[in-house]
Amino acid sequence: MIIQLEEAKIRLRQIKKDLTDLAQALKISETKEKITELEKLTIDAGFWNDPQTSSLTLQEIKQYKDKVGAYDALCQKVDDAYVLAEMGIEENDESLADEVNAELEQEAEKQRLSALLTGEYDEHNAILTFHPGAGGTEAQDWAQMLYRMYCRWGETHGYTVKLIDWLDGDEAGIKSATIMIEGINAYGYLKSENGVHRLVRVSPFDASGRRHTSFASVEVMPEFTDDGSIEIRDEDIEITAHRSSGAGGQHINKTDSAIRIVHIPTGIVVGCQTERSQLQNKETALKMLKSKLAEIKQRENLERIEDIQGNKTNIEWGAQIRSYVFMPYTLVKDTRTGYEEGDIQAVMDGRLDGFINAYLKMNAKV
Repeated sequence: MIIQLEEAKIRLRQIKKDLTDLAQALKISETKEKITELEKLTIDAGFWNDPQTSSLTLQEIKQYKDKVGAYDALCQKVDDAYVLAEMGIEENDESLADEVNAELEQEAEKQRLSALLTGEYDEHNAILTFHPGAGGTEAQDWAQMLYRMYCRWGETHGYTVKLIDWLDGDEAGIKSATIMIEGINAYGYLKSENGVHRLVRVSPFDASGRRHTSFASVEVMPEFTDDGSIEIRDEDIEITAHRSSGAGGQHINKTDSAIRIVHIPTGIVVGCQTERSQLQNKETALKMLKSKLAEIKQRENLERIEDIQGNKTNIEWGAQIRSYVFMPYTLVKDTRTGYEEGDIQAVMDGRLDGFINAYLKMNAKV
């Protein structure tokens, strides 16, 4: 065991060196400088004259501080593990070996993943929208199962999960739902989940007990800061108000304060029903629409919003990124990376890290 502790010390020393490279990859020094610059703005006499700008600035400061804090916490944990290993060697305490190695493996994994999250929008919050494919109640139930799965993932990873919009299914499930997962690197992790998800199971809605295949889509986009670059003309949107429904919606509003916005040129639909007033719901929905347009514009390398044609991906066989099989065997397999999990219930309870990590490694060519 003492030999294991010595080996742990050697590996921890290597991780400490790697953390220096990680700091460069994450631009920790530059981030600290940005924090200093932004905090100087907050003490200007006129800072609070523009509530929207001041709010965005404070949000930006928090995100940068969260990023630096996560890195500093990682360094501290590695230091603590190193001290623990030294204590075990000095006191000839074999029981510390397993604890040190467990801490070591955990932090090594965090370090590797953090190094992969260097995309332009990886630090941002993530907006997830769920849509069932063809198939009525069965597909709508599957969309709600996916909704629950990502809520569970967010909660178990310490993120804040906020319901933005919800539209009940005809008999069960949902016709659509949108959530915001707030926290550092939320989009960086969840960008891998964008696409069509396929379910194979014996349907609880089929009295004959036959096996069904269903599809639902998960759309993932980063929350963008409204910098004024995306302009939406009044004549290009259609706004309707309706009563909130489902997922506690009946307790949120007693009037038709929920908002749905259709962007006529692209057919993109967004909605919000969880804010306190119709005006707040409209503002949130418009912000989501701008985020969606900005994401498409950036992804498709377009120069103008007018060039966006909208998302025409079919929610059907052949388009899926992952299959979830409950019957005749249990298996979840990602069609892009080949990664698979046999414990399907654990996956449905939010154990998605294996799939996310495999995708990040594949795209980083690690």
